[in-house]
Amino acid sequence: MRIIIAKSDELAEGERKMFTVGEKRLALFNVGGEYYCIADICSHDDGPVAEGECDGYTIECPRHGARFDLRDGSVLSFPAIRGIPSHPVEIMNDEITIDIE
Repeated sequence: MRIIIAKSDELAEGERKMFTVGEKRLALFNVGGEYYCIADICSHDDGPVAEGECDGYTIECPRHGARFDLRDGSVLSFPAIRGIPSHPVEIMNDEITIDIE
């Protein structure tokens, strides 16, 4: 199912937006003019990850330092050993949409 989550002018380069769809906590990031959406949940301890520091395509969990790739949610460092869900992002008529199950 594809849903609209923002307008393209709502999120400047380098910014993020956290939101909830149903019971899922998600975060949208604008990195270099490209948009990426990941679950706002660290696979290490289920804590929020979206408030962590970003460096390029990498986000670091603010709780224990696990790092993930914003492009696909893959894990980049311990203590996490598995990635986090990511959702395909598409821009249609200046609306940012994601594909979510």
